Amino acid sequence: MKTTTPLRPPLPPFTEETALEKVQLAEDAWNSRDPERVSLAYTVDCEWRNRSEFLRGRGAIIDFLRRKWNRELDYRLKKNLWAFQGNRIAVRFEYEWRDDSGQWFRSHGNENWEFDENGLMSKRFASINDHPITAAERRF
Repeated sequence: MKTTTPLRPPLPPFTEETALEKVQLAEDAWNSRDPERVSLAYTVDCEWRNRSEFLRGRGAIIDFLRRKWNRELDYRLKKNLWAFQGNRIAVRFEYEWRDDSGQWFRSHGNENWEFDENGLMSKRFASINDHPITAAERRF
């Protein structure tokens, strides 16, 4: 029996409208802090670089996100479309979180995404920087 890969609209090639929609869908999923939900946007063999970690596959993504959100408490993210062409999208992002001691951080950076024909992300490369902030400096 042949299994088919589900479609994950919007599909490439992206227009400005569909790229903006894809970015918003990603932001909404990540703000859910639900690793299983987030992982469904990626191919089963998706390649990731997140800071200095290299991951491959949904299982690794789920494990990574569980670790991330156990450490990064009260996580809140905002993504902005930077560029798009064909099956690729680049975003800039900022997110805020606190550690278990109560120290707040703002993390910011860039992501490059590549999608397959079904609209699933097959590659995600993220460059991220963190800096401590006070609770009064929070934006989100």
